[in-house]
Amino acid sequence: MIVLDTHIWVWWVHGDTQLPPVYFAYIQGNEAQGVGISAISCWEVAKLVEYNRLTLPLPVADWLSQALVYPGVRLLELTPQIAVESTQLPGDFHRDPADQIIVATARSYNCPLVTLDKRIQNYPHVQLAP
Repeated sequence: MIVLDTHIWVWWVHGDTQLPPVYFAYIQGNEAQGVGISAISCWEVAKLVEYNRLTLPLPVADWLSQALVYPGVRLLELTPQIAVESTQLPGDFHRDPADQIIVATARSYNCPLVTLDKRIQNYPHVQLAP
């Protein structure tokens, strides 16, 4: 399984050109093994819509329902273990709680994280997608 950062998930669902073709192919190639979406990404999408930083083609609840049934998608719960892990990440990680939870989710599942977020890409304690 792989885990998608929120922006990667949105771009993948929308076929957005901001998603590099190599990442699109990587996600498609992992559909059979599972494409993990942290529960916090649903909250993050809803907050982006609330703050008018993301416009979706349909109401956010409908978008989430459709985006969570894409091929291979698995909604990954925010478990107590992940909650604790997000507050105890090794090294120096930034303070964005959603990013902390997404990184903790990938670490807890021992899965590569697909992201273009430079702060996460520069964090040596999470496995990243090639």
